[in-house]
Amino acid sequence: MSVQANEFTPLAGRESLREQVARALRAAVISGELEPGVIYSAPSLATRFDVSATPVREALLDLTKTGLVESVRNKGFRVTEVTDHQLDGITELRALIEVPTVTRLAPVITADQIAALRPRADAICTAAERGDLIGYIEADSRFHLELLALAGNEQLVEVVDDLRARTRLYGLKRLVKERGLVDSAQEHHRILDALEAHDSARTEEAMRLHIGHVRGLWAPGGEA
Repeated sequence: MSVQANEFTPLAGRESLREQVARALRAAVISGELEPGVIYSAPSLATRFDVSATPVREALLDLTKTGLVESVRNKGFRVTEVTDHQLDGITELRALIEVPTVTRLAPVITADQIAALRPRADAICTAAERGDLIGYIEADSRFHLELLALAGNEQLVEVVDDLRARTRLYGLKRLVKERGLVDSAQEHHRILDALEAHDSARTEEAMRLHIGHVRGLWAPGGEA
């Protein structure tokens, strides 16, 4: 699945259409491809995804449970807005959880585990090169959740997954225009390089920089 320049391509793969649509919708909300406050109907989104309206409607109902969208009676679904204050809080929580968790992996992570994550980091870079925001968000999520899963705490991964879903990275659109998204994508390889070197201090620094970009470089009007 690849989504570029505000247009959706057909969905295919091993996952159910409902799961694929839910993932793509969530990424579209996070990246700003689906705008807050705008009402979207299941049939119109189904046309953009080239699927029937049923899996889209089911996926949207799933997303209402997480608060990403809200149902508007007789009209469709509206993307919920998140304040800067809420985003600051979400980013702080992510830093408190993700930075020390990944840093603790540095002394014990194996070469095979690093090798398994390299293709995930490559996928992020590929999406960045294409200007594919939704693909970027999806690949980024896979990378970070699989990395965190190495710590062996399923509850922690679920918490971070929820926090990531409530994050907004509208600044990515600007980075695509300025061709800066590829540089940001490379940060994932730098994190892996630090882990591969079993360098805890370097890993912590790379993770703090990376998470910090959520409310800096990747935020609306963020500094490059």
